[in-house]
Amino acid sequence: LKVAVEEGKRIPTELKKDAINLQKQIDLDGNADTTINSIDDEYLYAGVQDPKLVLTTSHDPSSRLKQFAKEIRLILPNCQRLNRGHFVVKDLVEACKSNDVTDLVVLHEHRGVPDSIVICHLPYGPTAYFSLSNVVMRHDIPNVGPVQEVYPHLIFQNFTTKLGKRLESILKYLFPVPKPDSKRVMSFVNSEDYISFRHHTYTGPDNKIELSEVGPRFEMRLFEIRQGTLEQNHTNIEWKLRPYMNTAKKRYFLGDEEEET
Repeated sequence: LKVAVEEGKRIPTELKKDAINLQKQIDLDGNADTTINSIDDEYLYAGVQDPKLVLTTSHDPSSRLKQFAKEIRLILPNCQRLNRGHFVVKDLVEACKSNDVTDLVVLHEHRGVPDSIVICHLPYGPTAYFSLSNVVMRHDIPNVGPVQEVYPHLIFQNFTTKLGKRLESILKYLFPVPKPDSKRVMSFVNSEDYISFRHHTYTGPDNKIELSEVGPRFEMRLFEIRQGTLEQNHTNIEWKLRPYMNTAKKRYFLGDEEEET
């Protein structure tokens, strides 16, 4: 069926009955060499203008979540932190849309510990849900360096699958394009589908680089991508981490284990 579609030939008679289902399987195949449809690419014009972000938390945040939100705001350029108050999700999203916000970031906690982050691209989605673990804030990092406000360079390692590239786009377009002389670096390193975030600055000439960790640091794990925005509860699920996936020890969804260092 794939050869017939690519070469413009008639579909074999024995495949006509199941042609639609087979075509869906071809589209969903992560290894299929398919071109991205620009009509459906929400990030087609990303990078033309700097992103505009709004960061908020769940209702009644603890002091630790408030502090974590302040540090995340320092990570994300062009980001405004908003006190959640009594805002419901629908009103929050509508307010962001009316003010040309490109992404809404929401932080959640469990018993005072930040445990998840939601990234909603506006105005049409997608919405990505991540769990957070091993959160270390700036004041807990020894010899922490000062925070710079310049736009950072980004490093993405081991995002090689179709889902990994999709996730890379979601994260990458939260940041504007940096200047070549920027000495601020943020890295997203995928290892066994856990994404380690680190934030550094560097000084010195090219032959003698000194790294200084700025913080915070944490691990992220993707557990769902939905089409549409945060307030839309009945949109299609693009990808979801199912319970049985945890038993597939040698299968990774974001990148190839062989490429890790």
